[in-house]
Amino acid sequence: MRVTQTDLPGVLLLEPARFGDDRGFFSESWNRKTLAEHGIELDFVQDNHSMSAAVGTVRGLHFQSPPHAQDKLVRCGQGALFDVAVDIRKGSPTFGKWVGYELTAQNGLQLLIPAGFLHGFATRAPNTEIIYKCTDYYAPDCDGAVRFDDPDLDINWGLSGDAILSDKDSKAPLMADFDSPFIFEGAP
Repeated sequence: MRVTQTDLPGVLLLEPARFGDDRGFFSESWNRKTLAEHGIELDFVQDNHSMSAAVGTVRGLHFQSPPHAQDKLVRCGQGALFDVAVDIRKGSPTFGKWVGYELTAQNGLQLLIPAGFLHGFATRAPNTEIIYKCTDYYAPDCDGAVRFDDPDLDINWGLSGDAILSDKDSKAPLMADFDSPFIFEGAP
C-alpha cells in the first residue's frame, strides 16, 4: 500500500497493491494492520455504496457535523469519478482550499478524507459506483452541504455540460453563507 500526503494535510491518497492476470485482479482495499503502519488508525463503522447512472452527476459537497463527524475512505468500484475534498476547519492555513483526484475502477486509487473537510464527486463514466467507509453512522440531523459550484472555491470539476444534482445539492448554501462547525486544532 502506497500512501501519499496531498496538498491538504490529513487528506491522503492511497494506492493498494494489485495482483492481476488474464482473469482480472486481486487487491486488498483495506487492512487495519497495514494502514496502522502508515499512522492511519481509524475505526470504520459503516460502508456506503452508491451508483450514478449518468456522466456529469455531482454529489456534494457534503459533510456531517459533530458530534457525528465522519472520516471517509473513498474508492470507485465501477466507472470513473473526480473526487474532491475541501478544508472547512476554521483557522486552518488551508481553509477553503481543495484537492481533487481521478478515482477509477482501473486505477484503484482511494482518497482518505478526514472530518472537517467537505466531500463531493463528479462522475466521468456511466453507471459509476462509489464505495466508501465512514467512521461514524449517518445522522440526518448532522448532515450538511455547500454548493459544489461556489465561485469562492473555484473547483474545476471538468464537466462538459450542466451538472446533474439532487434537490438538496442544488439548494446548498455558498461558503460565504456557511458557518463551519469545525475548528482547526493543529496537524491532523
